[in-house]
Amino acid sequence: MLCLIALPTFANDLVVGQPAPAITLTTLDGKHIALSDLRGKVVIVTFWATWCGPCREELPLLSRYASEHAKDGLVVLGFSLDEPDSLDQVHKVASTLSFPVGLLGDPHVAGYGRIWHLPVSFTIDRDGKLVDNGWKDKQPVWTQERLDRIVTPLLGNS
Repeated sequence: MLCLIALPTFANDLVVGQPAPAITLTTLDGKHIALSDLRGKVVIVTFWATWCGPCREELPLLSRYASEHAKDGLVVLGFSLDEPDSLDQVHKVASTLSFPVGLLGDPHVAGYGRIWHLPVSFTIDRDGKLVDNGWKDKQPVWTQERLDRIVTPLLGNS
């Protein structure tokens, strides 16, 4: 199940095997984490919202996985599509997560296109190349099997 938020617009610069588009997370406490600063790490860029049921179901799994594999070089960046007036709810969810969270602000993300369904995630290898394009995933919600298939193999290549 997906949470649809708008009509699809697929204009993006995502090509598996090519460098992932630049993106910077501004965390809820005002820190800036740029994808370019995470070279050498495996990165999952995930988009979610507090009002999205499938997102809320996958977040605990993704959080546990991120915590278990932080020592292996995994970083998860969580972009919430909630409105600023839902900031208290976002803080509440973020407080249960092991990875940094920030408000996206605008669903049009340079290089990634318009974020029109949730959840959607993108996986980037240690060289900054896109490994998994979330727009192409028929079942985009993270499961343990999907994490083991897509992300775990990348963590062994340090």
